[in-house]
Amino acid sequence: MPNPKHIILQSFVFLCLLLQASSKSTIEPCSNSDSCNALLGYTLYTDLKVSEVASLFQIDPISLLTANAIDISYPDVEHHILPSKLFLKIPISCSCVDGIRKSVATHYKTRPSDTLSSIADAVYAGLVSSDQLREANSISDPSVLDVGQNLVVPLPCTCFNGSDNSLPAIYLSYVVRPVDTLAAIAARYFTTLTDLMNVNAMGSTAINDGDILAVPIPACASNFPKSASDFGLLVPNGSYAITAGHCVQCSCGPKNLDLYCMPASLAVSCSSMQCRGSNLMLGNVTVQQTSGGCNVTSCNYDGIVNGSIVTTLSPSLQPRCPGLQEFPPLVAPPTTVARDTVFAPAPAPLFDGAGPASPKSSLVPSAGLPGGFSPANGPISGISSGASVACSLVKPLPTLTNALVLLLVKLMIPVAL
Repeated sequence: MPNPKHIILQSFVFLCLLLQASSKSTIEPCSNSDSCNALLGYTLYTDLKVSEVASLFQIDPISLLTANAIDISYPDVEHHILPSKLFLKIPISCSCVDGIRKSVATHYKTRPSDTLSSIADAVYAGLVSSDQLREANSISDPSVLDVGQNLVVPLPCTCFNGSDNSLPAIYLSYVVRPVDTLAAIAARYFTTLTDLMNVNAMGSTAINDGDILAVPIPACASNFPKSASDFGLLVPNGSYAITAGHCVQCSCGPKNLDLYCMPASLAVSCSSMQCRGSNLMLGNVTVQQTSGGCNVTSCNYDGIVNGSIVTTLSPSLQPRCPGLQEFPPLVAPPTTVARDTVFAPAPAPLFDGAGPASPKSSLVPSAGLPGGFSPANGPISGISSGASVACSLVKPLPTLTNALVLLLVKLMIPVAL
């Protein structure tokens, strides 16, 4: 006959596990006022226009399209309807707020049917919690929301000095889904399991649905001077960015991490993009084979300073002449989501494969490991865990769970007797 004490203990443990609903989220402490480029992994909760998704996060629709290498040459692309369940990378600015990294630039205007839970879980796809919304907006009674109320939406992000193991990187805040494993996420984003654990200060590979991981994505880094308004520009591998008032487009990859910038065609008027002392325009390269190698001269973008586009003429001697510039392959604005990819790992940046030699149009879219060891030069982070063996740290589930708790207690009493 089973030991009644063992049954009670097992039931108690089950209650603790049942009640634990908090999710893990990587937290990066900070003490200065700087900011960085970051990404959010966002899954659409319903069909939305490109402009509507951009409005949800208060970002430029063009930056949304370029971050996902979507071809913006399509007619009226900003009003294209994106399908529900589509995964997108959302570019945001990550700031230092109250001693930790997060983005507070997003605001949401409430609608008649909204609750804090529906806004957090559905509209923002688990990137924020209802408790975080309540705290950020000093809401005393979460059951009462005024229609049209303007809410601050604190979104997770990390900077880690824009590097990962001393290499340029931009960090994606990724919401774990039921079918995900840490190894699969690491493989999908071309990082290692060890690195992913180190970045997120994880002691094991266990992850749960709803956890938010910081995933380092290799990026092309700029070397613009601090006086440039786009100082610190990072472009994730396999994507584009538009800068300098929509005058310059910069791309990264697919086969290297060298930032390549050229004129865009979005702006009506732009300052001169010709390199001084030459006939070369921004993005132009000349090559001359010699007996000692290949003389390569390029006109490079060096940031926008006081509204003017700065260009630099860069001569160099290389062992061999470079081939044609390759660009990350563009995709058409998505209209459907394949059923077998709805719960698959998120799309990864493009590393290999020959991209087209030129764009399709003149406009190209833009805590440590077990044992306390961590890879050299790796970022250090903290992690807020909602999983604890103590029920004192439990976050209660909705009312339905309370009824289940009472039922279990009633079942436990006769056994104890």
